Amino acid sequence: MGDAMARYDTIGHGYADLRRPDPRLQCAIDRALGDCSSIANIGAGTGSYEPPGRTVVAVEPSEVMIRQRRPGAAMCIQGAAEEIPLESKSVDAAMTVLSAHHWKDLEKGLCEMQRVARRRVMIVTWVPDSPAFWLTQDYFPEIRAHDQTIFPASDVLEKLLQRTIGEAAVETFPIPHDCQDGFLCAYWRRPASYLRDDVRGVMSSFARIDAFGGLAKLRQDLVSGRWMTRNSALMNLESLDLGYRIIVCEIRS
Repeated sequence: MGDAMARYDTIGHGYADLRRPDPRLQCAIDRALGDCSSIANIGAGTGSYEPPGRTVVAVEPSEVMIRQRRPGAAMCIQGAAEEIPLESKSVDAAMTVLSAHHWKDLEKGLCEMQRVARRRVMIVTWVPDSPAFWLTQDYFPEIRAHDQTIFPASDVLEKLLQRTIGEAAVETFPIPHDCQDGFLCAYWRRPASYLRDDVRGVMSSFARIDAFGGLAKLRQDLVSGRWMTRNSALMNLESLDLGYRIIVCEIRS
């Protein structure tokens, strides 16, 4: 819990404002949860994507994140994915959204999700064997290089899920051009957004690097028009597959 909690205690300020749930991702998550009525949200953060109309208990290691949960949000228990403070088979489903890469032990966390859930485990994550993204390809290659060390490739993840939980059904979630949730790839059609300190401040990827050189290059390319020359085709797209996946595993009986 230590590394992830320390990171989010540092970058978590302002999270509730800039990491608002995108309604299209919310709908996709609701579909993935199906008719499960009780949910444990692991690595819950400020409560984004906790499904309405269901009984939800949240588990989150960072006090900074817990304090930003909105009034009326689900009950939140401070705790780590590797030791979920819930009884075995106490909820229909366990979910985690863009959190698993911060866990100290992914396999242990998945086993814990399997332990507390009766029926289903749902994960939203990113896979490194994904299409190239101009931000990390041209300006911050160190981000992608690091992410490839903390996110398992699709085939590795699916085998891990099959071993620990059950067969994995994988759905691609293309990122809308006007995505409301400010995760790393959200601004793929709004490049100037990455120049904003507050936008980068809620992205864990930027907390690990010195961004000065990449930002200077991006700023120069936006002024000169070089970015648009390279990426003009993106302006005609409504959404883009950048490696985000929704994965559902039915728990073996």
